[in-house]
Amino acid sequence: MNNDNSLDIRIMDKDYRVACPADQHASLKHSASFLNDRLNEIKRKGSIIGTERIAIMAALNLAHELLGSQVSVDTLDEVDERMINLQKKIDIALHDIEVA
Repeated sequence: MNNDNSLDIRIMDKDYRVACPADQHASLKHSASFLNDRLNEIKRKGSIIGTERIAIMAALNLAHELLGSQVSVDTLDEVDERMINLQKKIDIALHDIEVA
């Protein structure tokens, strides 16, 4: 690491220097470690040969997981919205009961 805006990381036995703000070094190191674990897992299985192919498979797997997570977040947002609407209806019903 030469300065605060770059970080040296090691992925699949290769060193890379990447631009990264100092306050995000820990997060990037964690991300690099996570990626390296995924790449090595694919490599260990032995069904895919070649660094580029291993990287593509890891990227596809991570993209699939990310999109699956996004669907879950969207579903949670919908549930949140429905709960807010139900709470409003309950509040209106309780108000109507109090007025009557």
